[in-house]
Amino acid sequence: MPLAIYVHTPFCPSKCGYCDFNSYAMTGEIVERTVAAIVREIKQSPLRGTSAKTIFFGGGTPTYLSSSQLIRILDAVMEVHPPIDGCEITSEANPGTVDSEKFSAMFAAGFNRISLGAQSFLDEDLIRLDRIHKASEIERAVGAAREAGFTSLNLDLMFALPSQSRVAWTKNLSKALSLQPEHLSLYCLTIEPNTAFYKKNLRGELDLPEDEIQREMYDECVARTAEIGLFQYEISNFSRPGYECRHNLCYWYGEDYVGYGPGAVGCVTIGGVSTRYTNLKHPDGYCRAVEAGTAIPFESEVLSPGIRNTERIMLGLRLNEGIPLGIADGQKIPMLVERGWVSADGERLKLTSEGRHFCSEVALELI
Repeated sequence: MPLAIYVHTPFCPSKCGYCDFNSYAMTGEIVERTVAAIVREIKQSPLRGTSAKTIFFGGGTPTYLSSSQLIRILDAVMEVHPPIDGCEITSEANPGTVDSEKFSAMFAAGFNRISLGAQSFLDEDLIRLDRIHKASEIERAVGAAREAGFTSLNLDLMFALPSQSRVAWTKNLSKALSLQPEHLSLYCLTIEPNTAFYKKNLRGELDLPEDEIQREMYDECVARTAEIGLFQYEISNFSRPGYECRHNLCYWYGEDYVGYGPGAVGCVTIGGVSTRYTNLKHPDGYCRAVEAGTAIPFESEVLSPGIRNTERIMLGLRLNEGIPLGIADGQKIPMLVERGWVSADGERLKLTSEGRHFCSEVALELI
C-alpha cells in the first residue's frame, strides 16, 4: 500500500513571532550535517521499498536549503519510496528564499507542487509577523514558479492579524486571488504558548480583531473563492477541481504516513498495530542520534482502534464531504442538526456553513 511521505526541514532565515513549529534560525555546518542525517535516516528506513503516493517537504523553510541539498533529500526519498504514477511532490517555500534558478532545479528534480508562504500582501502585516520577505517578492516568486513549469501552486494566507482591518483583509484577499493560484490555504492567526506573540499578547501589545470580525473575514474568503472557481473542500482549504492537496487529505482521512527529519511525526501500521512517533526535535540531537545509530524518535504511542476512530472523526469533520454516519455517536446528531451545525443525508454527516465555526465543539459531542 503506497504511503504519504513527509520530510521536515527545520531551518528558517528567522523565527517568526507567531510560529510554534519546530524551526530554528541556524546557519553553517549544522545545516549540511542535518541534510546528511535526513538522507541517512531515509536510506536506513525499515519501510524501504514501500512506494510513495505523496511526498511533502515542510518546515521550517525547505527552500532555505540550497537546490542541491533539497534534491539530495528528494533523490533519497524516491530511491527508498519509489513514487507511484502521478505522485504529488510538494515543497513549501518562502518568497524570500526562492528564484527562477532554484524553482527550475526543483522542477527538473521531480517537485511538481509549490506551497508558497505568502501570509499577507501588505508590508505592514509582514513586518508585524516578522516575515523576511516583502509583498513585492510574493508576485515575483509566483512568476518564477510558473516560469519553471509549476502548474500546481498553493498560497498560504493569514487573517485576523494584529491591527488588521476588514478593508485591509479585502485588499489582501483580492491580491491573492488575482494571482490565480490553483489552491489557497487560509489560516486564522492563533496565539500559541511559547511564542513571542504569546508574550506580547499577555502584555496587551497585540491589537487583535474581535471574534465577529474574524468570522466576517473567513466568510468573505469562502464566498469570494467560490465566485472564481476555488471550491472549499476543507475548513481552511480551497482549490480548483483536481488540485486538492492529496498529501493533507491523507491526514484528514486518518491514513498512514511516514515522517523523516528533526521533529517529524509519522503514523504507520505494521502487523495490524498502529504507532505514532515523533523524531528528536533539535537538529543537533537528531544528528547525533542518526550518526550514532541510536533511536531517532523520542516518543511513540500505540494507537488503539478507539483512538484512531476518534481522530478520524475530529479530522474528517473538517472536510466538506464530512464523515460516515456510522463512526460517530448517533445520539448527539439530532441535537447538532437542531442547532444548525451539521446536516445528515442518511450516509454522511457534514458540517454546515455555520457549523464550520464550531468544528471542535461538534467533534467533542460526537466522540
